[in-house]
This record gives sequence, structure tokens and C-alpha cells, in this order.
Amino acid sequence: MDTAFLDEADRLLIRYGASFSPRLIERASGAHVFDHQGRKILDFTSGQMSSILGHAHPDIVSTVSTAVASLDHLFSGMLSAPVLELGRRLASTLPATLGKMLLLTTGAEANEAALKMAKLYTGRYEIVSFDRSWHGMTQGAASATFSAGRHGYGPPMPGNLALPSPNAYRSPFRRADGSYDWEAELEYGFALVDQQSAGSLAACLVEPILSSGGIIDLPRGYLRRLKHLCEERGMLLVLDEAQTGLGRTGAMYAFERDGVAPDILTLSKTLGAGLPVAAVLTSAEIEQVCHDRHFLFYTTHVSDPLAASVALTVLDVIERDGLVARAASLGEQLTERLLALRDEFEVVGDVRGRGLLQGIELVRDKESKAPADALGKAVTSACLEHGLHLNIVQLPGMGGIFRIAPPLTIGEDDLHAGVDLLEKSIASVLSTPGSPRT
Repeated sequence: MDTAFLDEADRLLIRYGASFSPRLIERASGAHVFDHQGRKILDFTSGQMSSILGHAHPDIVSTVSTAVASLDHLFSGMLSAPVLELGRRLASTLPATLGKMLLLTTGAEANEAALKMAKLYTGRYEIVSFDRSWHGMTQGAASATFSAGRHGYGPPMPGNLALPSPNAYRSPFRRADGSYDWEAELEYGFALVDQQSAGSLAACLVEPILSSGGIIDLPRGYLRRLKHLCEERGMLLVLDEAQTGLGRTGAMYAFERDGVAPDILTLSKTLGAGLPVAAVLTSAEIEQVCHDRHFLFYTTHVSDPLAASVALTVLDVIERDGLVARAASLGEQLTERLLALRDEFEVVGDVRGRGLLQGIELVRDKESKAPADALGKAVTSACLEHGLHLNIVQLPGMGGIFRIAPPLTIGEDDLHAGVDLLEKSIASVLSTPGSPRT
């Protein structure tokens, strides 16, 4: 394997997180990427959990080509028809209370804007988020991110409080029959929040499914109770649907399952299908108050027509090709296959998620649930060798969680082939003499 490019990367690039993959990627198409040696790799993460239409989708290629040639970027105080049309189209897919849009480029940026709006609207500054949260690396979003990146950068923004993530597999909150008691855990969490609060609670920012936090799916009813607890305290509920929005979970938006609308919604990754597009949606009432109080979020690429054109195309393809229903159907097949892996392997401790955003947690054994970090790394490497790209989340106190998020356009054969490769990789690592189990 030619990995000389890694030496070049070490010489030229600032390292920004996890190690670089030992494959230099040359092109991508559909559900696959291809390295510089022409090797085909099935992409089970949709790029960075974003390319819900797959790579190089012809409609996106056509839209980008046309937009770049005619209307790509404008002075931020100018408007274009694509931006107005996107505002209308997004509103048509959402509850009536989410009818005002701010078009941006990244998820961190969208969360940053949402937090500023929540603080300006409420006149308060405290933000509550999950202890396994990831909302971005800009200052406000990073301060609300508890899963990583908190050490060594000086004090985060004041007023960020953590709520226990509702991890049904590992939570110590149990009923007498051993079942998970998320209601008690949520009440306990808010009791801690109330104790820590300086009396300035502004908003609760959460994902319906914590992705970087280990594919933790909020239990049914959780969002409704969370919204009620926020309302009791005069807080806004902000939902980050960067990875769960636009059909990924088998519904257009993940919050639809619980019949609860947020006060502010942020979209990113899936909205651009792999390109930098993000949006904040909120009510006319919240927008008006923020405007009256001189809300400022003026960026170089706010309301860019190219971003709007791409997002409009994403909405068109999702609707035309029935991708929401497709994600639900393929998700059922994926769940069935992953549950079979759990039954087959002692090291597969848990399966969780919805639609085409699911995960499996690797452990030393099912009884102890002890984390198996070395095993997770070995299986990740084996998957890549077998032609499958998977991402693993490894957080303290948890086993390695594989995040599985293929494009909504993936063929059934490729979906099952990916799970076959995962199964093969787990089996090959476990059968290797001296293989890691910890």
C-alpha cells in the first residue's frame, strides 16, 4: 500500500482530530469512493454523514454547474430568488411555527446563530446540552459540546450546563424490572441543572439522535417531556438536526416521531448533501423580538444563492424519488441485519438508531459491557481492508460505536454487502490469534 502521502500530510497539514485514513481518495461516485490506486470502497458514512444523495449525484452536479456559471455569491445584503424559494420550501415541510429561515453554511455556524437568538430572545445566557453532545467547534457551539475538545483552550463560554445523555444501554437509572427509567433520569438531570443555574436558563440544545455521542436515540416521549420542562423554566428548545434531518431517520425530521416542534431548528450536513449549506428555522415571533433587539449574524456567505440552489435541489430529489420512505424501508432491513450481528457475536453489545442512521456498540462481552477500544480499532482497519469505510466513536466509559449512515440512495445490494463486510471483518479480527478483545 502506497502511504507516502501521509508523510506529505504530516509535513504540510495541521492535524485537526482523528488520524487520516491510510487511503488517498481520488474520486467518489454514488455510494463509493475510490482511492488513488483505483480501489473501490463502500462509503457507509455518506462522507461526513452528509451526502444523503450519494457522491456526484447528477442533479447536484447540474445545479452547481449552472449556479456557478450564473449566480453563486452576492453581497450579504442582497437577496436572490433561490434564497426566497428555499425559505418557502423549507417552511412547507415544517410546522407553521418554523416559518422564518436564516441561510448559512455549516452546522457549527447554524448552532452559533441559534444560541445567539435564544440568548437575545430570552435575555438569558445559560445553555443546557447533553453530556455526550457535539454541536460544533466554534466558541458557542463548542462550549455546548461535552463529548470532546474541552481541555486546553481556556474557559468555555459561561453558563453551559450538562444533562445526562439518555443512553438506554448504559444508564444506571432502572425500574424494578430492570428496564430503563428515562423519566427519572431526565427529572434528576434537570434537578441538577436547577441547582447549578444562576437563574438565567435560556435554551436546551440537543440532537434527536446523538451521533458523535454514540448513536444515542432519544426514547419515545423524551422530547415531549423535555419541551415541557423547558417551557416550565421559560427556556427555548433548540434541536440540532444536522444528521437526522431530511429523511435520514425515515421521517423528514426526527422530531416528527414525538409530535413536538422545537422553538428553533438547525439543519446542515444533509441539507447540502455534502456541500456546505446550513439553515436556522424559527418562529415569526422569536425572529421579530430578536430583530427588535438588533440581532446580528452577518457573515460572508449568509444567504448565498449557490447554497440555496443546492438545498432546493436536495429537497426536489428527496420528494421526487421518495427517499424518506426509502430510508424507512432500508432502515428496517438494516436493523434486522444488525440485530442478527448482535445475536451472532458476543462482542456486539447493542444496536440502536433509526432509519439510515444506526450503530452497533462493540464490547468485551455482553455481560460486563466493558469497553473494547482496541477491538474497535482493529475492526475499523479490517473493514477498510475489505473495502468498507466505517467510522467508530470511542468515548470514555463506552464501547466502540460504529456509526452507519449510508446515502439514502444506496442500493439494497450495496446496503447488504456493507453489512456482510462488517460481519466478515468482525469475524476475521476475532479469529486472528492474539486478536484484541479490550
